[in-house]
Amino acid sequence: MNIKALRAFRAVVAEGSVGAAGRALNLSQPAVSRLISLLEDELQLSLFRRDRRRLVLTEQGAAFEREASRILVHLDEIPRIAAEIRANQVKRLRLVTMPRTALSVVTPAVARFVQDNPDIEVSLDLRARRDLEFWITGREYDFGFGNVPVAHRAAVGIPLVRSALQVLLPRGHALEQRAFLTAEDLAGERFVAQFPGLLLRRQTDEIFGAQDVAPRRMLLAGSSQIAQHLVANGAGVTLIDRLSTLTLDPGTVSMRPFKPDRWVAFGVIRHRMGDLDASAELMIGYLRREIARHLSPGSIELPAAVAQ
Repeated sequence: MNIKALRAFRAVVAEGSVGAAGRALNLSQPAVSRLISLLEDELQLSLFRRDRRRLVLTEQGAAFEREASRILVHLDEIPRIAAEIRANQVKRLRLVTMPRTALSVVTPAVARFVQDNPDIEVSLDLRARRDLEFWITGREYDFGFGNVPVAHRAAVGIPLVRSALQVLLPRGHALEQRAFLTAEDLAGERFVAQFPGLLLRRQTDEIFGAQDVAPRRMLLAGSSQIAQHLVANGAGVTLIDRLSTLTLDPGTVSMRPFKPDRWVAFGVIRHRMGDLDASAELMIGYLRREIARHLSPGSIELPAAVAQ
């Protein structure tokens, strides 16, 4: 891959024209155009279209730009990283978490970690579960936190906790009077579900399918956090694991056990090759301690292999 052509592409996007990109890169306009053509030929993509003497990103170009800009940001960091390594000063930890447990577990653990270890530079990113394994296998992060096990052959999951799926209700809902709830109890309610294909949606579809029940009314949400807050505002009910709801205001929602029991596991996701360094292992210790603060029998528990 021609890095100079990538930089030319990014400059055209940022500056808005080939001429401005050339001035920013100290290159002639024809040189920038040749680099863009070279990149399009190498990628076999159409990155720009001309619109009144302007270059406008195509749909393919916009998709590529999202990835290329991220790669180039890291390339720009190489001189600083090399200088830190020469000075033996590099202490950096790169983490990624799925949205579902970001606020309830990961951010409190990271906050305590950086307070106790101010010499370690930490970055925390948020990615959907469907992307999590891809980012781990691309080695952009040291490890991630999310649902385990993982299916990708290059990634391995280390379970740290399991959490029961429960019914999340708006405070004052009639179903609060029940000791536990089943799929049949939810069939007549407006059910807040995630978009098809998302992990929690697949889990809830399996649960309803096993009971041969389908919600009569459904409200779709793009993430579990949105679903939780829709419920808190009275829009309906949903199924969610207890661990993911720890930051919700108990004055707006309540939870009831769901039968039959269904558990989901969360843990560390990392690349299969190589070992985690000392700072990563230290961070995992903070995650374990944060999880330990919320353990509750029948709701949030250590996996069997961890509890032994």
